Amino acid sequence: MVDPRTPVIVGVGQFTERIDLPGYRGMSSVELATEAARAALADTGADVTAVAEAIEVFAALRQFEISTPFSAAPLGCSDNYPRSVAARIGADPARAVLEPLGGSGSQKVVTEFSAAIAAGDAEVVLVFGSENGSTLRHFAGRDDKPDHSEQIGGQLEDRGYGFEQYMDEYTATHGLTGAPVQYGLLDNARRAGLGATVADYRTAMAELFAPFSKVAAKNPFSSSPVERSVDELVTVTPENRMICDPYPRLMVARDQVNQGAAVLIMSVAAARRLAVPEQNWVYLHGHADLVEQPLLDREQLGTSVSAEYAVAEALRVAGIGLDDVSTFDLYSCFPFPVFTVCDTTGLATDDPRGLTLTGGLPFFGGPGNSYSLHGIAETVLSMRDNPGRFGLVGANGGVMSKYSVGVYSTQPVEWAADRSRELQAQINERPRIAVTRHPEGRGSIETYSVRYDWPEVTGVIIGRLDADGSRFMALTTDEDLLALMTDGDPLGAAIIVTPGEQKNHARPA
Repeated sequence: MVDPRTPVIVGVGQFTERIDLPGYRGMSSVELATEAARAALADTGADVTAVAEAIEVFAALRQFEISTPFSAAPLGCSDNYPRSVAARIGADPARAVLEPLGGSGSQKVVTEFSAAIAAGDAEVVLVFGSENGSTLRHFAGRDDKPDHSEQIGGQLEDRGYGFEQYMDEYTATHGLTGAPVQYGLLDNARRAGLGATVADYRTAMAELFAPFSKVAAKNPFSSSPVERSVDELVTVTPENRMICDPYPRLMVARDQVNQGAAVLIMSVAAARRLAVPEQNWVYLHGHADLVEQPLLDREQLGTSVSAEYAVAEALRVAGIGLDDVSTFDLYSCFPFPVFTVCDTTGLATDDPRGLTLTGGLPFFGGPGNSYSLHGIAETVLSMRDNPGRFGLVGANGGVMSKYSVGVYSTQPVEWAADRSRELQAQINERPRIAVTRHPEGRGSIETYSVRYDWPEVTGVIIGRLDADGSRFMALTTDEDLLALMTDGDPLGAAIIVTPGEQKNHARPA
């Protein structure tokens, strides 16, 4: 018998609306999350009304349409996303929470409120999220736009946007305003460390992701249930155009989706009181939440210390090793987050257990900050089907900026604290690279990407100054340097960098 305050996941729900299927409505974020919440309630196997009324906390993941203070949601939105969903399922929670940006938030919030339940601060919590990117694209430029505005009011613990953790004026000015270019820098830095050629690395990325597409092709909640071959993924075509080097379109997270997911957590006492069948209970055995150093400060750009430490700590708390894990769902917005977990843990990229249960963000779908809720949902279902086994979810946020891990099993276990605070202090104390914001003189290319999504193709460079080894950022539209960056291999190439009023510029040395 475990402590009655022990947290258990008792219900999971997912929902996907695909534009290529009959009945497509172009649903709002609230509607998508509501469908997922209803599915999670039904999944408990208990009285749906009683369970809904028992939910004390609605913890929501911030969707992209409300992720910046600089623009309004194109179709309008709720002024209290969590309470809009609560009202639709007949709930009136004491507390509504809106989490900041970050794909790590799914696991981080599940861990946070599991700990709150274990401490006796809550008994029933619903964690949910959704994205309506397909709807926003579908109605863009049309006259018959729906109005998704809602004024519901009430208490809301808005934890802010959080984007300042991922970018600042310096990086944004130098093109780091979207995930593809940010991760392109990381994947090319990893390639530099491996000494791989451009062609070999692109093939390795395709070999990593082709099996993901096979999983997505069989997942009923997938946004793109199409199996892709290695050749399909690696070959640049008009359909598979380059987005940002080194990524063709099919290796980029699919963000124009309509998807929602929800996870219902209860104390054991509440689960018994509400008559949730015990075979539906899944325990969070291990967990960890860590934050990486800022991008330009990191000693090595081609790896992730926070992911390495978080996976190791979650396994330690669970009391198991990597070989004891039966399933994985590793955050896969681009190849790099998967590669770095494999690099730092020894997990093979072609491990027969597979690295995803959903099918991954480029194929299953990349619903913003809430993708890993789908990973958790699939893991919970898999653990129920395989009692006593263990499933690991790795959730990533920002520019590989935050990493959260959960280890799940039906095997009963009482809540155990992790050492994330201690490990975070170790990460914070690691060496940092000096950054020169207005560099001048000779240097070399440490890593790079190319933005094909701008009106003028532009090279984005992180370099090192010859004079002192400090790191800098620069842009280039120089024809010769761009030719090297698009058709050759510029890693380590000598350049001349000059400071501008706002942007630094690079040319061949």
